[in-house]
Order: sequence, then structure tokens, then C-alpha cells
Amino acid sequence: MSKFSRREFLKLGGAGAVTAGTATMAGGCLAPPEDALAVQPGGTTLDYPITTVANANKLAINKPVSFTYPDKASPCMLVRIGHAVPGGVGPGKDIVAYSTLCTHMGCPVSYDADSRNFKCPCHFSVFDSEKTGQMVTGQATENLPRILLSHDAATGDIKAVGVDGLIYGRQANTI
Repeated sequence: MSKFSRREFLKLGGAGAVTAGTATMAGGCLAPPEDALAVQPGGTTLDYPITTVANANKLAINKPVSFTYPDKASPCMLVRIGHAVPGGVGPGKDIVAYSTLCTHMGCPVSYDADSRNFKCPCHFSVFDSEKTGQMVTGQATENLPRILLSHDAATGDIKAVGVDGLIYGRQANTI
């Protein structure tokens, strides 16, 4: 019967642990689970409802339309700008929608047709409707959450399909 010194025992045990750890890591890198490929890093897996909001054929230029999305507690506004804008949908790529809860403290913003901006009356934040809800000035530090839209060319229906950004006061946009 051979005896191992304490030092030899620790050396052999450590080498075994390193070998086992390396084999486990290599095996995991070579064959990721299939469902891991479906999730995008940093992406969301929330299911948003698909809700018809308006009809492109009936929208007047620069006249806002109020609606709620993704639930009844989330006020939003859709606007047909009149010329193509980033993120716009519809025949002219000019229809956009945003949450109307200011990202600073949740006050309701309103659409100013003259400047084509959303303005917060509480702390005077201003958001640009033509530039994906970008915060222009004021106390807010985040852009207005943009409501993602789709357009059905056959019927003219505009549908809300998701939200880009976090609605004020929420940990997740869908409850």
C-alpha cells in the first residue's frame, strides 16, 4: 500500500478538478442548447398583443389619434406626420405612435401640431415626433417609448405590435 503525502494528494486532486472543469466547458461550448439560439442577447421575449389602432386611409395629416397600448392603463398617441420619418409606417412611411407618459415622472404629454413635438406640461420636457421620440430638452433623460406599428396595405389598417422602450412606471411593458 503506497501512501500519498498531503502535498501529492492536493496536486492530484487539483489537476483532476481542472481537467473535469475544462472538459465540461468545452462540451458546453461545442453544443449549445437549441432554444438558446432563439433568444437574442439583450432582447426581450415578451409577447405583445396585436391591436388595430387606426386606418391609414382615414388619418388626417398632423392630427393625433389617442389609443391605449399594450393595455388599458397605457395611453398612447398616433400621428400621421405628412412626410417619411424614421420608423414610420403606411403608404408614405409617415405614421408613428408613442406612449404619452413622460419618461421623467409620468405626466401626460400632449402633441403640439405647430412644432410637431410632444410636450410635457409638468417639467417642460420636449420629445421629437419625427425622430423616434427623441428627447430634445427638459428634465427627461430617456426618449418617449415608441409604439411599433405594422401596416396592412390591403385594408389600410395600422396595428400596434410592440413597444420600443420602457413605459414610465413599469418594470415590464406587458403585465
